[in-house]
Amino acid sequence: MTVTIYHNPDCGTSRNTLSLIRHAGIEPTVIAYLESPPSRETLTSMITEAVLTVREAIREKGTPFAELGLDDPSLTDEQLIDAMLAHPILINRPFVVSPMGTRLSRPSELVLEILPAMTKGPFFKEDGEQVLDSEGKRLA
Repeated sequence: MTVTIYHNPDCGTSRNTLSLIRHAGIEPTVIAYLESPPSRETLTSMITEAVLTVREAIREKGTPFAELGLDDPSLTDEQLIDAMLAHPILINRPFVVSPMGTRLSRPSELVLEILPAMTKGPFFKEDGEQVLDSEGKRLA
């Protein structure tokens, strides 16, 4: 199974998502999107496939969102995409693409919706929160 993660190694959610993919026995294609941002076509496709609005896919915290005036409701999706491509830190993360779908994996366990069922034991996030039980089943 080919899986691609648009990853920011400085983000705990992104690191946890990458660990969950690897826990499933999959070595994904890892794209450091801050250095290699997706094309306009790829970004808009991921947003659409993840069933998000452009505003849901834009990151506010720790970005130039406010300074760029991106909270202006009159801005079009195209203008917001332009800003995301010019400043990739505005792209919320991590986006994961698999043959089973595309997800913005926030929280990280959303990636489980687009991975095959796991049978490999428990999984714990970096902060110690358990996500999978001893049978590899997602905890509620």
